[in-house]
Amino acid sequence: MRNKMDKDEIKGAGNKAKGSVKQAAGKATGNKKLEAEGAADKAKGHVQQNVGKAKDALRKH
Repeated sequence: MRNKMDKDEIKGAGNKAKGSVKQAAGKATGNKKLEAEGAADKAKGHVQQNVGKAKDALRKH
């Protein structure tokens, strides 16, 4: 069990959530720009989370 999440993991989760909302709103309204922004935010969040996980792994070794 992990005790502490890296700040990048937390920010990444937030960006993924924000991106999901934007993407869904864009799809619902037909706003392709908003949908694309949401997809980009989700991708950014995914990368941030992976960076945070890598940092955690390095700290544990």
